[in-house]
Amino acid sequence: MTPWYETLRKPPLTPPNWIFSPVWTILYLLIGVVIYLYLTIPIQPLWSITTAILVLHLVANGSWSFLFFRCQLPGWALIDILLMDATLIFLVISFWQVYLMAAILLMPYLFWILFATYLNYALFRLN
Repeated sequence: MTPWYETLRKPPLTPPNWIFSPVWTILYLLIGVVIYLYLTIPIQPLWSITTAILVLHLVANGSWSFLFFRCQLPGWALIDILLMDATLIFLVISFWQVYLMAAILLMPYLFWILFATYLNYALFRLN
């Protein structure tokens, strides 16, 4: 975590800093498995749209840390994480229809992102 983050007023339920690294390691492993499973299924009618949404989601995921920690812009990071929420929900629904296991493997990630959205919103409002 950055020194700037340490100065922020934290909302209730903010986890300790040490939890973020192991949680994200597990989530990125699950995301990698899901992407592998997705790439092994036969091409579906909405494959190009789903793939574009997946790429958009991964870009948003990568840019959140930059916006929040590096640029110290929790408002812009909130917009970014809301895009992540929307694209991830789309992906879970899409995968549910073509590869149930992939959708199930995304559930911990979805729950964490929704929790992170709460934290980002609360940090934006409190600071």
